[in-house]
Amino acid sequence: MAIPVTAPMVGKILNLVAKPGDQVNEDDTLIVMEAMKMEIEIVAPSSGTVTDINVAPGDSVDPDTVVAVIA
Repeated sequence: MAIPVTAPMVGKILNLVAKPGDQVNEDDTLIVMEAMKMEIEIVAPSSGTVTDINVAPGDSVDPDTVVAVIA
């Protein structure tokens, strides 16, 4: 079952910590974004394998944008 990981707010992607194929545990950092002049970590909502990363560093995202998928 694919689990979408979404951006919590408007911001800019700074760093991709995980890549497709990586095994992650719940609460592992997947992506770091900047919002309101703060660095925000987007974490895995559950354990699994990262199947997709839908953003790149420098991309702007809106709230609820699917930035990654975990299966």
